[in-house]
Amino acid sequence: MIFVVTAFLFSAIVLYFLLGGADFGAGIIELFTSQKNKHNTRQTSYHAIGPIWEANHMWLIIAVVIMFVGFPVVYSTMCTYLHIPMLIMLLGITARGTAFAFRNYDAIKGAHTQKIYNRVFVYSSFVTPLFLGIIAGSAVSRQIDLHATSFLDAYIFSWLNYFSVAVGLFTVALSGYLAAIYLIGEADNEHDVHRFILKARIMNILAVVFGGLVFLASEVENIHLARWIFGNPVSLTAVIAASVSLAASWILINKGKRKIIRIGAGFQVTMILLAVGYMHWPYLLMVKDGQNLSLFAYQAPENTIRDLGLGLLIGSVLILPSLFYLYYSFQKRGAAEHE
Repeated sequence: MIFVVTAFLFSAIVLYFLLGGADFGAGIIELFTSQKNKHNTRQTSYHAIGPIWEANHMWLIIAVVIMFVGFPVVYSTMCTYLHIPMLIMLLGITARGTAFAFRNYDAIKGAHTQKIYNRVFVYSSFVTPLFLGIIAGSAVSRQIDLHATSFLDAYIFSWLNYFSVAVGLFTVALSGYLAAIYLIGEADNEHDVHRFILKARIMNILAVVFGGLVFLASEVENIHLARWIFGNPVSLTAVIAASVSLAASWILINKGKRKIIRIGAGFQVTMILLAVGYMHWPYLLMVKDGQNLSLFAYQAPENTIRDLGLGLLIGSVLILPSLFYLYYSFQKRGAAEHE
């Protein structure tokens, strides 16, 4: 049953990066959109993320619950040494969701309040994936010192380092790329289509640049990420698959295949996560002095894992069909409104 639990954990993380990342990316795209095009971008983003924006964080909650129940030692260690970036990320999620709701559903849509909501939305959309990436980078950076004797060593330098920040910026660029790709298929006029294609290309270039910074920072911090990925056949295959899929996506974009490219973008990000995640599996948390915390070594008692696995299987049967129906309903409504 441990493999069922870890499969749900990995799936929840991937889905949160794909759906939640694109959700955050919509705000990032809006942040770097000219004033004259902001209205169209907001309207298109609303129709794109409206069906799933409230459900996106379900995947984060599932991952947190799995960690809390199934792997309490790993969970408590992360929450202790990375509580500052986690708090900032959670504040960003809360502020962003609140701003999104009020700017779309506020009974009194005054110019001043809308301006505040818009600013909170776009800035929190940038900050949240930045710190999500910082947390992910910190988990494998070997900078967490379980024997730290000072506040800075224990709770600041565990995440405030070149590698973690580079991963954070890479996550921001990936989120913006996902959002731009998704928005291409939602745009209802050629002007917006070309705008979002340009945004996707810019975010794609930034992702490559920040990805290079991740590898450079890993060498500076003695993490040797390139050796992990390119010296592992599974990770290397995943990187090659992501690169081929990226090239294919741009060919499809040029041919006007606006809907299918979403699958390609999702596949690319999944392959990137696989390339990074496989190389140190099952060590979810890698700390200083080689004290790596394995999911198998620090799992909860067998009975707990069994009950957790059963709960996840039963819950998926009940929840996933409703989630798909929610998305289908919003898509049908959006099509009807467009007509």
